Amino acid sequence: MFQQCPQKYYRLRVVKDIVEPPQKHLLYGTEVHKAAEEYVCAGIDLPAPYQQFKAHLDRLKELPGDKYCEYEMGLTKEFQPCKFSDPNVWFRGIADLLVVNGDKARIVDYKTGRSSEYADVKQLELLSMLVFKHFPQVTSVKGGLLFLVAADLVGAEYEANNQDRSWQKWLPEITRLEKAYETDMWNPKPNFTCRKFCAVLDCEHNGKN
Repeated sequence: MFQQCPQKYYRLRVVKDIVEPPQKHLLYGTEVHKAAEEYVCAGIDLPAPYQQFKAHLDRLKELPGDKYCEYEMGLTKEFQPCKFSDPNVWFRGIADLLVVNGDKARIVDYKTGRSSEYADVKQLELLSMLVFKHFPQVTSVKGGLLFLVAADLVGAEYEANNQDRSWQKWLPEITRLEKAYETDMWNPKPNFTCRKFCAVLDCEHNGKN
């Protein structure tokens, strides 16, 4: 969100004077995530509306290894693993499904969009960086964005010996965010959401004005 628009990030995540209204597709996504979590990790039957996803989720259930659903991970600024809500947490993420099998791991993030055309795997890279710290025995991670409605999987692979390169790519963005906090500068950045999707209605770029 910060990359998309610093002002939007500031209003929704820092001062929190704006709360985005619930949107139908987001509520649906939340329900699907919950159903998938309960089915894969707790063995609870899928509700009738989500039986169409059973074949895809069954393949995940069959994967060998320890399974963790909605698994929360955090890191301190010294890149040490910590709990998601620890006071000194600096970086954190949640894996919809994490499967650890010896030195191999899989990360799956459920998507409910109707198309995978614009799939963005950056979140898989970020989650892999957390996995390598929380499970130091893991040397490689296979990640996947599982588009349940579109019946498609967009994958990516990561190696532990390349994680320093990943960090070097992301640290400049983190520095920009930290600088915004230090200077209290949150300039708006016009983007495609301004036209009709942004909840910051008093912004000069908002298309609803």
